[in-house]
Amino acid sequence: MAWEDRTPFEAIETQFGLNEADTVAVMRHTLKPTSFRRWRQRVQGRATKHKALRPDDVSRGYCPTQYKPR
Repeated sequence: MAWEDRTPFEAIETQFGLNEADTVAVMRHTLKPTSFRRWRQRVQGRATKHKALRPDDVSRGYCPTQYKPR
């Protein structure tokens, strides 16, 4: 979920109990250093990763086409 750009940190906290700092720590431990730096640069300040920066009309934690039934 953390790797996905459209999933906010608040959704991760609700589902797994990990706040943003804990999520960053897990990603730092799990990813290679270069991959972690790229991920961190990509999500830092990104409106879709922070619920407070999202428009009010977006209430979902993922893209509506992300989990299409097959």
